[in-house]
Amino acid sequence: METTDHATEGDPLKRGEDGVETGTAPPATELKGKSCKEVLGFSKLTHWRTAVFFLSLFLCLTVVFAFSFIIPCPVRPQYLISWNRTFSEAATYNFLAIEEASKDKVMDVLFVLKGTEGSQNKTCGDAGLPSPCVFVIAVDGTDGETLWESPLNPDFHWAQCGLDEETDRTWDCLLSHSDQLSAVDKYTGEVRWQQPQPTGLQSTVPVLSVPDVDGDGVSDVVLVASDNTQTQLVFLSGQTGVQIGSTVVLDSKETANHLFYRTTQGSHYVLLQKDTGLYGLALWKIAAKAKAGLELGLKKDEHWEKNASATSGLVPLYVSDSVRQVLKIGETADPSNLLLVTGNKVALLDGKKLQLLWSFNTSSVLGEPSFGHFNKDGLLDVVVEEDIGNYTKRVIILDGKSGVLLWEVNLLASPNSPRPASIHTTNMFSVFMFWGMMPSETNSSVPLPGERRSYMLYPLHSKVLLESTNVMDHIVAFKATLLERGRHAAYILLTGPGREGDEGTVVLGKRKLKQDVLYSTVLRIGPSGPQTNEDIKETFNRLRFSDQ
Repeated sequence: METTDHATEGDPLKRGEDGVETGTAPPATELKGKSCKEVLGFSKLTHWRTAVFFLSLFLCLTVVFAFSFIIPCPVRPQYLISWNRTFSEAATYNFLAIEEASKDKVMDVLFVLKGTEGSQNKTCGDAGLPSPCVFVIAVDGTDGETLWESPLNPDFHWAQCGLDEETDRTWDCLLSHSDQLSAVDKYTGEVRWQQPQPTGLQSTVPVLSVPDVDGDGVSDVVLVASDNTQTQLVFLSGQTGVQIGSTVVLDSKETANHLFYRTTQGSHYVLLQKDTGLYGLALWKIAAKAKAGLELGLKKDEHWEKNASATSGLVPLYVSDSVRQVLKIGETADPSNLLLVTGNKVALLDGKKLQLLWSFNTSSVLGEPSFGHFNKDGLLDVVVEEDIGNYTKRVIILDGKSGVLLWEVNLLASPNSPRPASIHTTNMFSVFMFWGMMPSETNSSVPLPGERRSYMLYPLHSKVLLESTNVMDHIVAFKATLLERGRHAAYILLTGPGREGDEGTVVLGKRKLKQDVLYSTVLRIGPSGPQTNEDIKETFNRLRFSDQ
């Protein structure tokens, strides 16, 4: 039989072709005299190899043990489905801020209370303040327990949080109270700085968060105030609160509202809503008037400036004698489109080309429009409530791309109904929430103060509403939000006396959105398919939410 020089499966140790010296096979008599281990070569396995094997095994088990027991798994927050905090003999205001104040990745709630003592039995006298005083309070979003409270001088004017985003500031909330401005750290409640109000300035929100203009490495802020004769603007240091430069006075009529805006070229403008329309004023021009050289480093936009007035510097964006409201659509977009509400229509202005994209004729608009996703085109749609007479309002949803009417329903315009809200879901739609009263749910054509319902709408079942009877008290503030990233959709309600600032019983409460589904009534407002009421509720219960 022919032999071969190649190693085969039957001769695995032969390496002749690799140049490795090989010996002749031992005779069968020798194999018989050796043990199996000796034949296979295990007898050559040294003690060192055994030690290395067991050491490797020990290290592997140690790593597994460490990750399983020593390094704990993240503990998910334990939520209460609903919670309430009640404060007797207190006053509150239309201010709710949803911020992460405890560094646990869960959103918490900040609000303002006026009383003789706070929620932690600390009195105004303990802080050396007159009684009653103002308390800024942060409560845990999971269970409503107080995280911190900060007493301040009365009286309260306004507050704004979220001012630490994308800045180097060590504070998050700015409050105007008494004759002072106080910057408060949202994590501890510590007052980072406190300054007197600029002389003669009755400022209003929003506070404008602007780039660093004084060169201290911290973003600064601008306050805007207006009366019947003029508009004033003041730069404040974001680090110390000290005024930067002088007060800038615009010799123009009253400004009803103002916004901060960033153009395509990165230039910043203050948008001023006046009785003749909407105008923009470049931040660098305001800075130069406040103090020479302060405008250095601020970008200019030639496209906008070519339309600026030679005398006032104002850039006309939308000329109309009936502008009522101006809102930015999409806070993260640069530049944002602008939604304009006038006396007889709602219109969308292109933020890049400053051209009208669409308009929709309406009667008198009630409150402030809100936004959500009714379809899957990825653009925010517009929710508007309009007065159609006889104590009735029409809730409409307009397509954000074209302005076409997507959905509508008529409700009784119940007094003290909050602005509509929405929460985004993982399947590209939003759940919409609004307030009022179905005409069929009451025997009166005039809604009473206590006759108010909340309604939930899901676009995939657009002919069905979920109705809840959950709040009978006077609503001071309302917000729908996610308390955790992509999880736990809930709404926060602050209720109290009928007039802001009056003393009475104040209640701050949180309720999980899906909890309302369980106790809600299914209302069919049109042909809604074969689904039963339980099927509809199950659809709502299976929703998963998203931060967009």
